[in-house]
Formats: sequence, C-alpha cells, structure tokens
Amino acid sequence: MDMTTISQHAHALYRAHGDRAEAEAQKQYRAAETRGASAEAEDWKAIRRTIRMLRGPNES
Repeated sequence: MDMTTISQHAHALYRAHGDRAEAEAQKQYRAAETRGASAEAEDWKAIRRTIRMLRGPNES
C-alpha cells in the first residue's frame, strides 16, 4: 500500500474511532498477523504509526 492510501485509511479510521483508532489499527494488525497475511499486517502497522502522528504526543 502506498503512503497516500495509508494516510487516507489512517484519517478515515481516526475520524470514525477518535482516540480508539490506534487500538483498532493494532487489533487489525494482530488479526492479519495471526492469519499469516504479512503484507496486510505491515499495512496496518503503517496505518497505526500514521494515526499516532495524527494524535500527537501524549500529555503528561
């Protein structure tokens, strides 16, 4: 998946799930990894990283 598509998926997931979007991407990553779909798992990992950047740093 190219970076534009990853960014689009990350934005859509963030709009749909808000702060839970990162957890949802992680859940999808684990599911793909369990099925042995390594390319899909890598896509979900990239989507999760993008969501993390969208959220910004955690406040302390």
